[in-house]
Parts: sequence; C-alpha cells; structure tokens
Amino acid sequence: MQFIVAIVLEITGTLALRETSGFTRLWPTLMVCVCYPLSFFFVSRVLQHLEIGFTYAVWSAAGTAAMAVIGAAVFGESMNALKVASLVLVIVGVVGLQLSGARR
Repeated sequence: MQFIVAIVLEITGTLALRETSGFTRLWPTLMVCVCYPLSFFFVSRVLQHLEIGFTYAVWSAAGTAAMAVIGAAVFGESMNALKVASLVLVIVGVVGLQLSGARR
C-alpha cells in the first residue's frame, strides 16, 4: 500500500509541477512541495522491504508510464507506436528485475 501511495504522490506532484508556471503560482507550487517529499518518505518505507534497484525502477517507471498516458489523454500530447513500445520495454525491465529476486 505504501508503494501505491508513493507512486500516486509522485504523479500528483508531477501534474502540479506542470501547473506551477515556473513556481509563480502558489497552490500548484505548494502541491509540489508537499507531494514530492511525502512520496520520498513512502519510498523510503518501501526500501525497508525491497531492494533499491527494484523499488526505484517500479516507482520511476510507474510515474513515467502514468505521465505519458495522462499527457496523451488529458493534455493532447503525442502518443505513437515508438512511445508505446518504449513503455512496454520499461515494464518488461521492471518485471525482469522482480523475477531476478528483488527481495531483501
């Protein structure tokens, strides 16, 4: 559960970061300043149970994939076959790390 919270906070912080206009807008800036540290806190809790390579790979890959999908769906950013294939490769890499024994 802490892993999911960390990922959601990272995604929320990144969405807020887009809206800060160079940190000139107060509320999005405050969201960034709250979400990112909280996300790191929860990632640090996850690291008590999982290896750092796997943990960081999942956390960053989930955020990357989510932002690519949200960017395309919500903000009209481009999505093409190469982007989709690249996201699939990221997921395959994370699965490979897990299969290699990412437990402490």
